[in-house]
Amino acid sequence: MGAVTINKTGQIISYEGGASLLQILLDAGVFVDNPCNGKGVCGKCKVRVLSGHVGKLSDTEKEILKPDEIDTGIRLACIIKPEGDIEIELLQKERKHEVLTSGYVPEFEKEIDIRKQLVEIHSPSLEDQTPFENQLTNQLEDIEIPLDLLSTLKFEECVYTAVIYKDCYLMGLEQGDTTDKIYGVAIDIGTTTVVTSLIDMISGEELANSSMINAQKNYGLDVLTRITYEVENPEDGVEKLRKAIVDSINDMILDICKQTAINKEHIYELTVGANCTMMHMLLGVDAVSIGKSPYAPMFTNAKDLLASEIGIEVAKRARLYCLPSVSSYIGADIVAGAYVCELQKTSENILFIDIGTNGEIVFSNKGNLLCCSCAAGPALEGMNISSGMRAAQGAIEDVVITKDGIKLQVIGDEEPIGICGSGILAVVKELILTGLVTKKGTFIKMNQLEEDDYRLPMLQLNGAKREFILAENETNQLLITQGDIRQVQLAKGAILSGFYALLNKAGITMDDLDQVMIAGQFGAHLPADSLTGTGILPEGVKEKLVYVGNSSKTGAYMALMSKTVKKEMEELAKHMDYMELGATEGYERLFAKCLLFPENSVD
Repeated sequence: MGAVTINKTGQIISYEGGASLLQILLDAGVFVDNPCNGKGVCGKCKVRVLSGHVGKLSDTEKEILKPDEIDTGIRLACIIKPEGDIEIELLQKERKHEVLTSGYVPEFEKEIDIRKQLVEIHSPSLEDQTPFENQLTNQLEDIEIPLDLLSTLKFEECVYTAVIYKDCYLMGLEQGDTTDKIYGVAIDIGTTTVVTSLIDMISGEELANSSMINAQKNYGLDVLTRITYEVENPEDGVEKLRKAIVDSINDMILDICKQTAINKEHIYELTVGANCTMMHMLLGVDAVSIGKSPYAPMFTNAKDLLASEIGIEVAKRARLYCLPSVSSYIGADIVAGAYVCELQKTSENILFIDIGTNGEIVFSNKGNLLCCSCAAGPALEGMNISSGMRAAQGAIEDVVITKDGIKLQVIGDEEPIGICGSGILAVVKELILTGLVTKKGTFIKMNQLEEDDYRLPMLQLNGAKREFILAENETNQLLITQGDIRQVQLAKGAILSGFYALLNKAGITMDDLDQVMIAGQFGAHLPADSLTGTGILPEGVKEKLVYVGNSSKTGAYMALMSKTVKKEMEELAKHMDYMELGATEGYERLFAKCLLFPENSVD
C-alpha cells in the first residue's frame, strides 16, 4: 500500500502493491501516452521519479532511455512498480488535436424516423371518464404506449407533444408545443479520434460538432492492443473499454448542447459509423474473436437499440442506430464511405481507401464491390515512430529538404516536439527524393557523400546506425531512424499490395482506374506528393486522386436523416465481397515487391 504524488498538480493516488506505475496512473484517469499498451516496446510512457523506490533500472530501460534521461531520474511507467510512497513528474500533457469533422455529402432524400404530433388531454369528469391512455390512442392511431411512460404523467388537462419513432412507438410526451425541436447526433468512432455532430433533424443543418482523441487510447493505440487488454483483463476489460468511449460521447454531447443552448432531452436519435472492433467495444460486446484466427466478429448487422442501454445520456427513450459492417476488418465506417461515394452506382473503376491504423480498401468495378483490409500499422498516424506523436500542436506535419537546410511546417506554429503521420510521410518522401534513403529503405552510407555535400551534416551515426537529424536544439534532437523508415516501408507495402491484389482479382491495372478516393481523418492530410513520392500510390494516379473527408461521419449523418439510407446501407453491406489478403495466392511475393520505394531522384 502506498501513494503516488504527482508533482505540480499535487494529485495523490493511493494504490495497492504489485501494479505497474502505468496501471496505477491509468486507473486514476491520468493521461500517459502508451502506444504499446504497457509492453515496454514504444518507450513513450516516460515519467521522472523525484523520490521514493521503484525498483532497479531494467535492461529494457537501459536500451530505450538515453544516458542523460537516466541521470535525471526518467523511467518507463509500464515497467516500474512503486514501493511505498513516491513522487513523480509527468513529462507529457494532452494537447489540442486536429480532427477532421467534415466531408463530401451527396444528394439524398431526407425522411427521418422521428416525428412529433400535438395531442390534447382533457381532465376527466363524471360525464366523461375516458382514460388518459385512451385519449392518447384516439389521437395517435396504432402507436404503442410504453407503460413506464404513463407512470411519469399526471391526469390533468394539458397540451402535449408526442415524440414518435417509426410511426409506431411513443418515445415521449412533452408538455407544451415542442414540434420545432427534433435533434439527433451523428457520430464517427475511429480507433484514434471520435467526432460528434449535433443535427437539426427538421432542416438537416449541422448545428455544432465536437471531437476528441478516443479515450480508449489508455488501453492501447490500435485495435489489437485493445483486444489484448480485454484478453488480459477478463473480469472488467470489456466494461472499461465501453465506459471509456460512452463517457467521451456523453462529454461531447454536453459540449455541443452547450455550444447551441439546446437541451439534450430533445436529442432523440444517434447514429454511429465505426470500425467493427470499435462498434463491439461501444456496445460492450467481447471483441476477442476479432483478434484471433479465423477473425470472426460477434456481429456485423446494423443495431437499433435504446441509447440508454449502453449509458448514453440524452432523451430517455432515444434510439441508437449502429451502421452495419461487412467483416472484422471492413467495418461500418467503410460501408458508410462506400455508400457516400456511391460506389455501388458508378459506371467507372474507382478505388476507395480509408487510410489509418488499418488501410481499408474498396474497389468498385462498375458497381461490383470487392474489398480488403491491410495492416498499415500505427506508423502512418505518427505512432511506433521514435519521435512520433498524434496530429496535435507542436507536431511537424510537413518537411522539405533543400540545399539551404530543412524546412518544417509545425501545427500551431510552435516549437516542434515530435512528428505526426503526414509529417513522417513527407520526410520519408524527401529522404527518397534527395537520395538519402535507397529504394530498399536503407540510409545511404555517409562515406558515399563528399565532405561538401549539403546532405552530410543531416546524418549522424548512433553506434553503427545511421540517423537523420530532423530538428535539434540545445537539449534535444528529433531524429528519423532506420527503424522509423522500416515502419513506413511496411505500411506502404501493406497498402500498395492491397491495391494490386484487388485490381489483380478484377483483372485490371492501375491505368484502368478512373478515380482514387481518399477518405478518413489521416487521408485528408496527405498531399498527393507524399502518397506518390513514397510509393504508396504509383505516380500515374496522381491526377486521379479525390479527397472525400470524413465519409464515416457523413454516412452516419445520412443514416440519421433518412430511413431509406439505413435500409440501403444494410443492403450494400451484404453485397461487398471481402477478400482475405493473407489467403491470396502469391501475396507474399506481391507484398515483398511493394516494399520497395521509388527510385531515388539524386544519386
